[in-house]
Amino acid sequence: MEIENSEQAIDEGLYSRQLYVLGHEAMKKMGSSNVLIVGLKGLGVEIAKNVVLAGVKSVTLYDPEPVKISDLSSQFFLHEDDIGKPRATVSRPRLAELNQYVPVSILEGELTNDKIRNFQIVVLTETPLKKQLEINDFTHANGIHFISTDIHGLFGMAFTDFGPRFTVNDTTGENPLTGMVAAISKDIDGIVTCLDESRHGLEDGEYVTFTEIKGMEELNNCEPRKIKVLGPYTFSIGDTSNFGDYISGGLFTQAKQPKTICFKSFREALQKPEYLVSDFGKWDRPGQLHLGFQALHAFTEKNGSLPRPHNEHDAEEVLKLAKELNEQCEEKVELSDKLIKQLAYDAVGDLSPMAAVFGGLVAQEVLKACSGKFHPIYQFFYFDSLESLPENEKFGEEEYAPCGSRYDGQIAVFGKEFQSRIANFRAFLVGSGAIGCEMLKNWAMMGLGTGPSGAIHITDMDTIEKSNLNRQFLFRPGDVGKLKSECAAAAIAKMNPQIASKIISHQDRVGVETENIYNDNFFEALDVVTNALDNVDARKYMDRRCVYFRKPLLESGTLGTKGNTQVVIPYLTESYSSSQDPPEKSIPICTLKNFPNAIEHTIQWARDLFEGLFKSPAENVNLYLSQPNFVDSTIKQGTSSKEILEGIRNYLVTAKPLSFDECIMWARLKLEEYFNNNIQQLLFNFPKDSVTSSGTKFWSGPKRAPDPLVFDPENETHMDFIVSAANLHAFNYGLTGETNREYIKKVLSNVIVPEFIPKSGVKIQVQENETVQQITADENELQEIVSSLPPSSSLAGYRLNPVEFEKDDDTNFHMDFITAASNLRAANYAIQPADRHKTKFIAGKIIPAIATTTSLVTGLVCLELYKIIAGKNKLEDYKNGFVNLALPFFGFSDPIAMPKYKYHESEWSLWDRFDIEGDLTLSEFLNYFKENHELEVTMLSCGVTMLYAFFIQGKKKEERKNMKLSQLVETISKKPIPPHVNALTLEMCVNDRDGEEVEVNR
Repeated sequence: MEIENSEQAIDEGLYSRQLYVLGHEAMKKMGSSNVLIVGLKGLGVEIAKNVVLAGVKSVTLYDPEPVKISDLSSQFFLHEDDIGKPRATVSRPRLAELNQYVPVSILEGELTNDKIRNFQIVVLTETPLKKQLEINDFTHANGIHFISTDIHGLFGMAFTDFGPRFTVNDTTGENPLTGMVAAISKDIDGIVTCLDESRHGLEDGEYVTFTEIKGMEELNNCEPRKIKVLGPYTFSIGDTSNFGDYISGGLFTQAKQPKTICFKSFREALQKPEYLVSDFGKWDRPGQLHLGFQALHAFTEKNGSLPRPHNEHDAEEVLKLAKELNEQCEEKVELSDKLIKQLAYDAVGDLSPMAAVFGGLVAQEVLKACSGKFHPIYQFFYFDSLESLPENEKFGEEEYAPCGSRYDGQIAVFGKEFQSRIANFRAFLVGSGAIGCEMLKNWAMMGLGTGPSGAIHITDMDTIEKSNLNRQFLFRPGDVGKLKSECAAAAIAKMNPQIASKIISHQDRVGVETENIYNDNFFEALDVVTNALDNVDARKYMDRRCVYFRKPLLESGTLGTKGNTQVVIPYLTESYSSSQDPPEKSIPICTLKNFPNAIEHTIQWARDLFEGLFKSPAENVNLYLSQPNFVDSTIKQGTSSKEILEGIRNYLVTAKPLSFDECIMWARLKLEEYFNNNIQQLLFNFPKDSVTSSGTKFWSGPKRAPDPLVFDPENETHMDFIVSAANLHAFNYGLTGETNREYIKKVLSNVIVPEFIPKSGVKIQVQENETVQQITADENELQEIVSSLPPSSSLAGYRLNPVEFEKDDDTNFHMDFITAASNLRAANYAIQPADRHKTKFIAGKIIPAIATTTSLVTGLVCLELYKIIAGKNKLEDYKNGFVNLALPFFGFSDPIAMPKYKYHESEWSLWDRFDIEGDLTLSEFLNYFKENHELEVTMLSCGVTMLYAFFIQGKKKEERKNMKLSQLVETISKKPIPPHVNALTLEMCVNDRDGEEVEVNR
């Protein structure tokens, strides 16, 4: 039934990261969509979980079937004491907990057309083919969006039908391309030339519109014009011969055009299928699996159940049915008997990783149907991961037969012996955020680490925030403020009590400083490490540890609808650190300081200003008050010493407020300084009519001529700056703030703002490669500043409160200040301002995130985990994956092989090293390499400690040669070797037998 609820404003605190993926418009459309999900086994509950988290209007569940023990293989919201109860009834309250804004209800009775007509989207799982066709005939004719999906062991399929005419408003989700115009020709071709610094990035047939053009103003805010690409910096927009002459300036912006898609009905598409290819290395699979899945439906209709696990007779019958279906096709498919029989063997298999893959994929299709955002699957999608099966395992049917276990769905695919291997595996999960939560859920369903020798270690130092709840589904509102690792461990222990005594949660960051915790014994006991991290440094550190201890590493990441997976296998693949992404493009300092031309520039400037006003000076004051040698060490820094010391004087003496009123006055003067005085100075140096030495206008191209702002207490942005800056300044000093704007305006009316007179001789950096000579303060000037500071002893115990930037607290004035400062600077330079939402995204460096991508990516990771457990040792057995659910696109490739190197006749890779038993003297160590490897060690170090070098002279060298290496390390580093270290890691430079320097393994 249709759920009525009043339209509510979007909770940006909860949906923050998802909003950066979908946008407000798509979210509003989702908020008016009622979704019916049929079938509540593992796949159905994954879809429901992701859709509820996303925030549709309502979700209704249909599954009157009683819970069976085998359902627990993948259905994480079912428990053993639920057996015999209706699946939908048991699942509903647990799904409803995920999102207070989404009502979750149950559809009772028969699944009739009258009941279906109240929904905008219908999703079918585990539904007989005849029933699917019957329902789709109705939905296709009545404007209801239809999705069908199923998984059978390591095989899965999805089908979409969004009606005869479905409009997609944004096919990619990428931000529209924009760029600066350098010239536009006035002729029949209308050739647009962009500034040299940036390629336009457009493609033939796309559309653009224009703003800020001077001269040819007919193009400003014109209807989108279709383009033809002429080169990386030029494109044609058609006839401009009747327009005015182009003078200067202008921005082009890509104008995304809606796309209409005509879907076939399920009945028609079955006969004339079109496929989205999931793996270009398996180009022939979709056609075969299209017949195979139909054959399974035919078998089930005939026999009343799916084929028995690994039953030869049933598999032969499915193959026969598939061949009969193939004969009826206009275009015959070349069938692989082995593939179709494996599908039959797996048919009753129910794997959590496969449910996660298709649960994420199909839930995203639901959101596309609701919102018109992103391109849907057209129309069939088939996927398999047969590479996950162990090789050459010869077991009879009994090995895969159900045994009354919660893992029967997994046993049906892999067998009982393999289930024992899964149970006795030892894993370390680093991070229990979005990816970590999904990973732990999959592991709990798989039974990973539940055996006598098994274990799961997880670590995460973070606490739970409200914005986490939208995609980190193990957490509930009552968990906010608690430790992620502890809450995640407790949540999966409820899902599978067998894991409760096997999961160990840690709260310690992985790094050099915690190697006493994650020590040699810890790593040596592990079978696999899985990263669920959101920063590159931690990933690289874990990668180094895995290479050192020769442990497999499973790596993954998401960015909105994009996701990637990487598997790192000892002695087989390269490591995570072997290849690197190109560095992020940084904004030139001169652009930030003086010549912004985009809102990103003003936001970064405001973020830096926030640090420079409310954090750094307060920290420097505290260092001055707490460190006796702070002044001396600061003076030694040279160019920045004057700025630091003047900041301390300002904050401790000249501008130290005694009341909030003085904070208001300070804020008013800061507004004048940054948005009026500094702009006047810039225009004094470079008047608007100034020209360069080559005769071109100085204020042209990317340089926008600014205008000073005149303070207006009735201007909301001006007051936003004053209120936020005053309150943050008050926080620095522990003063009580105020937000009453009438009171603040009253104080402002009494502020005397000194008249600004521009100075001559001020140097301003114009080009990035231009150096403006820093004026170094002379010693007398510095001493004058120091002498004006109060002695630190006179302020014993006094401290300022530095402001630590926190983007997700709407009450702390941080984003208020940055948004106001950015938009005031944008007003200076006539740049389009940004709302708080966009400003927070850029200033907070937020990574867009949505539960659908996370679910799918962790499913792919766990399909690789099966291979590691199976001990696969061929490169082609493993897959690195890249997906983009918006397009949608799937790409899989073999991991890159480890690079190999040589010295003499020996070959080595990053996984090799010299292992030497015993605590040798340095002399013994040097002789070992000379005699055994014909290598002369020229330099030897342990971390940052240099132990030996060929240039060390006489007595010192001889003394060191006679010392044990352990003693040598402790003597030179002046630190004892920690008791948790079982082995020293040494790095060396060596010459080969010809005296040439060669690179060798550590």
